[in-house]
Amino acid sequence: MTGGAGFVGSHVVDALLARGHDLAVLDSLDPFVHAELPDYLDGRAELIVGDVCDAEVVSRAVRGADAVSHQAAIVGLGRGLADAPRYAMANDVGTATVLRAAREAKVERLVLASSMVVYGEGAYRCGACGPRRPGPRKQRDLAQRRFEPRCPSCGGALEPLPVDEDALLDPRSIYAATKVHQEHLAFVAMNEGGPPVTALRYHNVYGPRMPRDTPYAGVASLFQSQLAAGQAPRVFEDGGQRRDFVHVRDVARANLFALERDEPAVGAFNVGSGAPRSVLELATALADATPSAPSPTVTGEFRASDVRHVFASVERAASVLGFRAEIPFAKGIAEFARAPLREAVP
Repeated sequence: MTGGAGFVGSHVVDALLARGHDLAVLDSLDPFVHAELPDYLDGRAELIVGDVCDAEVVSRAVRGADAVSHQAAIVGLGRGLADAPRYAMANDVGTATVLRAAREAKVERLVLASSMVVYGEGAYRCGACGPRRPGPRKQRDLAQRRFEPRCPSCGGALEPLPVDEDALLDPRSIYAATKVHQEHLAFVAMNEGGPPVTALRYHNVYGPRMPRDTPYAGVASLFQSQLAAGQAPRVFEDGGQRRDFVHVRDVARANLFALERDEPAVGAFNVGSGAPRSVLELATALADATPSAPSPTVTGEFRASDVRHVFASVERAASVLGFRAEIPFAKGIAEFARAPLREAVP
């Protein structure tokens, strides 16, 4: 496994070890991410400290492996174009390096950690025009608090719908573009003799071991960091943005199902709860679960690269992988509110 010391990766490590798998973890322990060796890493997994762009290290790590779980990536919106070279190197070049090594080692399957960001906006329907894909929202509309996208054909209201895996890929950030490229690289490599690929498109993952006080984390971590500092969660736009929040242990189960099934499940699969909630609902639930916490503040701020609504259709993962999320939102949020965040890097 690459990235096995990270937030999602470490939970996949735990799930695999609990099932008795023999596991090697390749992680760079990037100082942007880890102030020190995480204390949650299970010593039963062999730890190889190295970069996924280092061909020699990657080849040594995958030698003799039946499967590769590729979790390593720089995630989140970060600092936009300022981070573009880091994202492209770690996510794109790193993935290409892993794919070449996997083919040379005759690995039998590869599970890729992808993301719902590949879709850009989610799915929508116009009452008059039918299914529609809105383009990027305009700065002037956002500045005037017109946050909902409109029908590109008639300008009418759009109804947000669950997005399925056949939707057009339309990345709206540097990070999203690299996740699309990771998928493209993996499936091209598969067609050129590499291992069969299962791309798991994670929706908004939350849970223990999220990092604290970093622009590279998800919204749940940002809210929890603010609450830990005694501050009100700052909710952008009007808080009505809809997402699919899925617990990290459910995400780990999805990886287990993909790695352990008799035959590789080739293709892309949404990994979500199937129950969309607004960003304001998330902030409110976290504040309610935190003793003496202030209520969320809805700021009206916005980021041009944010999308309004994207949440998962989970039927393909259920029918092919046999995966459905099990941890209810209220239970998962209550646990997350009590869990310490991974300390910030100085």
